[in-house]
Amino acid sequence: MWGYAMKIMGIGVAVIAVVLCFALLAGAQERLRMSTTTSTENSGLLSVLLPAFEKAYNVKVDVIAVGTGKALKLGENGDVDVVLVHSRPAEDKFVADGHGVDRRDVMYNDFVIVGPKDDQAGLRKAKSALDAFKLLAEGKVDFISRGDDSGTDKMEKSLWKAAGISPKGKWYIEAGQGMGAVLQMAFEKKGYTLSDRGTFISLGKKIDSVIVFEGDKALFNPYGIIAVNPKKHPKVNYKLAKQFIEWITGPEGQRIIGSFNLNGKQLFFPSAKK
Repeated sequence: MWGYAMKIMGIGVAVIAVVLCFALLAGAQERLRMSTTTSTENSGLLSVLLPAFEKAYNVKVDVIAVGTGKALKLGENGDVDVVLVHSRPAEDKFVADGHGVDRRDVMYNDFVIVGPKDDQAGLRKAKSALDAFKLLAEGKVDFISRGDDSGTDKMEKSLWKAAGISPKGKWYIEAGQGMGAVLQMAFEKKGYTLSDRGTFISLGKKIDSVIVFEGDKALFNPYGIIAVNPKKHPKVNYKLAKQFIEWITGPEGQRIIGSFNLNGKQLFFPSAKK
């Protein structure tokens, strides 16, 4: 009886050892920390892009989705290994200040102005993005601003500046929220907002707002990827960041980006240089 008990105990110990072994292997899986924009997450792109990379390299990508400004700040502090954002002036400054290296073009889409179907502000008659913003400044209806230092927020602020306007008044609402939440607010208030096309398409039939202005070259929206400078932050995983940059700008990453669509519409267009 004692021998049988010892045998059972031995089997139990072996099982525990196997479980612990697998746990240790899982814990040892290499991890890449990436800060990126809410648009890449809200659109659903990351949910199809990252699993392919993780499988190919047997790694795990930990994502922090915030506005571009906050994403770059995380890189500046060495809290992530790589950043994927969309504000070229801010990206160039990030690299020039020594915080990032190996910046590459990844993809692009464009910004659109979204509003109610009846278009009370008359943006459909605007001939340019600046004309559209001048019409918005008349304050006939609410305009919801991201107000979060995101790439979209930076673009919006640059358009107001180019139009010679300092937006203020009850009609101008700074939400401090991500793109999805801001689009929902604009819909509920029957107001307007500036959105990246990808997030707007991804919401589908969840909101009843429509695109009231699009197509101006000033609304071009490029995305770039940058590795955090290992000389400034030796603890970052530069090797894995570099692998991800090469992969996302290589044939497989670019193929996935180009083939990603929702509601029959392509959300992003690959732009990595060969």
